[in-house]
Amino acid sequence: MQALLIIDMQAGSFSETVRYDVKNVVNKINRLSDLYRKTGNRVIYIQHDGTKENCFFPNSPDWEILPDLIVEPKDLFISKTANDAFYKTDLDNLLKDNHINEIIITGCATDFCVEATIQSALVRDYSITVIKDGHTTADRPNLSSKAVIDHYNWVWGNMTPTNGSINVMAFEDFVAEYV
Repeated sequence: MQALLIIDMQAGSFSETVRYDVKNVVNKINRLSDLYRKTGNRVIYIQHDGTKENCFFPNSPDWEILPDLIVEPKDLFISKTANDAFYKTDLDNLLKDNHINEIIITGCATDFCVEATIQSALVRDYSITVIKDGHTTADRPNLSSKAVIDHYNWVWGNMTPTNGSINVMAFEDFVAEYV
């Protein structure tokens, strides 16, 4: 079994900060979600609860999933309080209980939440596919958002996996292989 993880695609992440290629990332996530639902695989939304940072309060407008993303009743949700979606959450148990050993990664904050979740999944022996044009971030003080994304795609593509695997694939290549 596989699961599509959609990390921190919440309204608050996009309300005040310009993110790279948002429209295309949202479109790709919607297409992947549809494909995963049709094949009986899981779609899991990860939402940041920033209560300790005084933001992204659960059930607030900033905490909500972007309205352009299609959410279905059988989609699953994990609330997190740190960059890493596995840290003190039920994500690992949810994946194991559903016999999921392969995860597909998309979402927001390439260099924070996406990166931390990938690192954590890697040491838990999951097979990981990062959709290289399916995650986004903002410009940073010394790097453009595009440079950040390119850098992390390179890092992930050159990592040594544990007992799982890690692949970085373009959306179109992934869909062609998946179908």
